[in-house]
Amino acid sequence: MLPSQWQSYMAIFALCAFKTTCLDTFIAAVYEHAVIIHPEHLRPFSQEEALNLMNKNMDILEQAIISAAKQGAHIIVTPEYGISGFISNRLKIYPFLEDVPHPMVNWTPCTDHNRFGNTPVQGRLSCMARNNSIYVVANMVDRKTCDPTVSKCPSNGYYQYNTNVVYDSEGKLVARYYKMFSFCLRQNEYYLITISLHLAHMYLSTLKLISTFL
Repeated sequence: MLPSQWQSYMAIFALCAFKTTCLDTFIAAVYEHAVIIHPEHLRPFSQEEALNLMNKNMDILEQAIISAAKQGAHIIVTPEYGISGFISNRLKIYPFLEDVPHPMVNWTPCTDHNRFGNTPVQGRLSCMARNNSIYVVANMVDRKTCDPTVSKCPSNGYYQYNTNVVYDSEGKLVARYYKMFSFCLRQNEYYLITISLHLAHMYLSTLKLISTFL
């Protein structure tokens, strides 16, 4: 699902209680907002410009996360392309990408932000989760280098994945999921992202086993 790109901001909150085996119930918040996007007709952004735009969207998400935590939510799910916006051109989206490591590396970006290079978006998301003691599900685009001489590797030498990341209430990366089914619109996501066949399951200390998907 693409975030609605309305001219005025609109937030939708849903707080739901679910039965679990670890807690009697947990509260999940679902959030949607009008994403600030990169105008497609302009020149490609620099990394600094891309980060400035993403920070504007994360400013909005942070207020939603704070509000959800204050209302007792244990986890919040934020929109697909809710940080970068949907950009249909591989060249233009590149400054918005970060390398998202596998959760098995045992990483808390908020407290160890230089471990995997330049990862300001992951660092900020991790701190939002940690500072508000809430699980955060967010969407971004991951990049992975590959050999252009190998079949299926794009000519520019990297794969890019529409990615859900999940941080626990301490800010630790606990899940990374790559989108499996692209959508087909006038601006086709199929040509923008790499398709993955790997599901993401996570064992959460208080919420037991849950999955994420796009």
